[in-house]
Amino acid sequence: MLLRPASTTDIPALVELSRECFVAAFGHLYAPEDLQSFLDNERSPEKLGAAVADADTGVMLAEDSAGLIGYCTMYFDASFPERPAPPPTRAAILSQLYCAPQATGRGVGAALIEWAIGEARMREREAIQLSVYSENFGAQRFYQRYGFAKVADIAFWVGSHRDDEFLYELTL
Repeated sequence: MLLRPASTTDIPALVELSRECFVAAFGHLYAPEDLQSFLDNERSPEKLGAAVADADTGVMLAEDSAGLIGYCTMYFDASFPERPAPPPTRAAILSQLYCAPQATGRGVGAALIEWAIGEARMREREAIQLSVYSENFGAQRFYQRYGFAKVADIAFWVGSHRDDEFLYELTL
């Protein structure tokens, strides 16, 4: 497995992987029109392309000989407004960390989160924040192993569907 930063030439494959991963993990939760609206807005070439092009955002890809098998997106100059006081002054948001369904259990997620934590430290962030679905117990355990803890209940919208999510934070 190789980790490397995304480039503009990766955007079509990244869009495909991001949609595949989201649908595999959560697609069954939503009405088709809500899911399609979310994918069209949040997993679009324009949105992912903007993240790849932004200097304050890091998009790290994991690939093997077959192609992309995972990715994560870090916003290094952002924080959740829902964070209870006192919020960290210099936070980063881990927006997405996904592995292709066929790559689960191969260390892809571990490699990506270790990159994200290391990069946030290098950029002198005080904390990393992320949202995790309230019923995604495997992801919650994964983040807890790296020291993340729940700091708030928040909402996440997929089209007109509201999900209950947890705001997790790791103090660096």
